[in-house]
Amino acid sequence: MDLERYNRHIILPEIGVDGQSKLNKAKVLVVGAGGLGSPVLTYLAASGVGTIGIVDDDVVSRSNLQRQILYKTSEIGQVKAEKAKERLLENNPEVSIEIFNTRLSAANATAIAEKYEIIVDCTDNYDSRYIIDKVSVDLKIPMVYGSISKFAGQVAVFNYNGSKSYRDLFDEKPEIDESDPSRLGVLGVLPGIIGAIQANEVLKIILELSGVLANTLFLVDSKTMETKRINF
Repeated sequence: MDLERYNRHIILPEIGVDGQSKLNKAKVLVVGAGGLGSPVLTYLAASGVGTIGIVDDDVVSRSNLQRQILYKTSEIGQVKAEKAKERLLENNPEVSIEIFNTRLSAANATAIAEKYEIIVDCTDNYDSRYIIDKVSVDLKIPMVYGSISKFAGQVAVFNYNGSKSYRDLFDEKPEIDESDPSRLGVLGVLPGIIGAIQANEVLKIILELSGVLANTLFLVDSKTMETKRINF
């Protein structure tokens, strides 16, 4: 363990050397290496989470660069998972990064996720979330959920110590107005806000800290900076 690298963790009584050792031994799977995945992956790697899996089948596009902070203009057209791994290891070569350059599906989800202890949903579609939720339930590992749209975002932790699942809260996909082009819009900093909260929940779970957002939907409005907690 690099005591200097993790000094600001170790000097916290709630973490210490034992807590940092838990982080170094933890295995976390992040599905999606885009807007939410960028801050989640950055903070998990910097914090010393020992094994991080990245599932993403996309390549870097110019429109990503407004919010996906892991990537550079010179990397347009390159594989996101590969570039994310390269950047994370530049920051912390002590962690192990495993990449899955594929789309998570019902057919491959269990085989990919079975060695991990936590799965983080950084996707942007309902089908993927239901797949993540199912594998989370089947493997009995927590799911750290995040979602963003326009100026608002939300975070929750599902399947944690007997807490409810994603499907318990969202039992069916909502209606989407495909004719509204603004539905794809998002304020550039919003993924950073929500992704950081997701990373915070992952660290709390690993460190066995109190206050995990289980059975709680945490809402953030970036325009008003109002937050709201909905217990379910």
